[in-house]
Formats: sequence, structure tokens, C-alpha cells
Amino acid sequence: MTTAPKTTAPVTTTPGGTPGPDLPGTAPAIRSDLRRIADWVAPGARVLDVGCGEGELLHHLVRAKGVDGRGLELSMDGVRRSVGHGLSVIQGDADTDLKDYPTAAFDYVILSQTLQATRRPREVLEQLVRIGTHAIVSVPNFGYWRLRLALLLRGRMPVTDRLGYQWWDTPNIHFCTLADFTTLCRDLSIRIERSAILGAQGREIPAAADSGPSNWFGEQGLFLLRRG
Repeated sequence: MTTAPKTTAPVTTTPGGTPGPDLPGTAPAIRSDLRRIADWVAPGARVLDVGCGEGELLHHLVRAKGVDGRGLELSMDGVRRSVGHGLSVIQGDADTDLKDYPTAAFDYVILSQTLQATRRPREVLEQLVRIGTHAIVSVPNFGYWRLRLALLLRGRMPVTDRLGYQWWDTPNIHFCTLADFTTLCRDLSIRIERSAILGAQGREIPAAADSGPSNWFGEQGLFLLRRG
């Protein structure tokens, strides 16, 4: 049995001209929302990606922006794949392990599409803004109009392309709307410095994060946060 030779991706440079490391393997595909998150991260920053999955965002940030990147991932399969891409990723649980990180240890702590799957989202959010100068959080919006309509007409928990789980196997245990999330940030004195509300096909909705249109028409929200 023969195996294909391992390929090495070429070195890239950051916008500031600093080369990113020559990581092994082919770069994982990156979603459009993750590209938006990457745009918010300054070149050369210290970054912790919590719930980094197979490392697609972290890989992009290390190569394209030369960040000092670390990852925390619950799934051992995700950890192995991330390490296989040359990334510094360890197994860990956001609910229990974030408290072990020093205050202000990172410039950015990222939590993408994961907060709703944690057992204690309030405490996790507080830890994110403690560990990082900034936190970048993205959440699905369970107040999206298609979800509301599906529940109203069918009387069953909605399943969509973005939320492709049945009620009995979903990892999402704390369903929230964008209005819920912005209210929680206000209650915790966490400042929303920047936001992007994405609707169908990833189109940005030109409305404030805490507005009615965002809560109705946004499929997901991306937030740049800082301790107030």
C-alpha cells in the first residue's frame, strides 16, 4: 500500500510583512464567518481559540497573520487533527479549564459557535474577557425568523443547514437569541466594541446588534467584547 507524500504549504506573510510559520499539511477550509473573525485580529497577536475544532481558524490566523496561537478543544479527534496541522492545541473543557489561565494572558480569546453548548455560559463569558484583552464570540440566533416560523407551523424543534441537529442529539443546551446575548453582556458589564449580524447566505444586516431587525433576521451574531 502506498501513501501520498506529505505536502508542505508555502510560507505566507502577514499584512505587516511578518512571515507566518510554514505549517505542515493543507490548510483546512475556513468558513466565511471565521474569515470575518480573523479580520478583527491584529497581526502578531497572542490568541487562544477555545473550542477550536480541527483548527481551521487557528491555522488561518497563524499562517496569514503570524499570531502566537494556542487552541483548547474538547474532542480528542479535533486535537489530533489540529496538531497534525502543526498547531499548538491541547484537550480541555471551556466549562472547567478556563479558570486556570492567567488574567490578560492573551490579546484575543475566541469562542466560535460554542457558547450555547457550554454548561455555564455566563461563567464562560466572564472567563473569556478575564483571560483576553478582547474576546471574540459568535453565537447562533435561535430567534431567527425561519426558526420561529418552523416551530410555529410544525410544532417541532427546527432543523436547518446551520443548526443541523435533531432535538435528541444536539450539543446545544442553552438556546439564546441575539437579544438574550446582548442583555447578558450588559448585565455582566461587558462592552460590545464591534458586532456583525449575519443573515441568509452570510449577508451582513445593517442594524444594531440589540435591535429588533437583528434579532428577527440574523442567523448568527459575531461580537468583539471587552471587560467594561
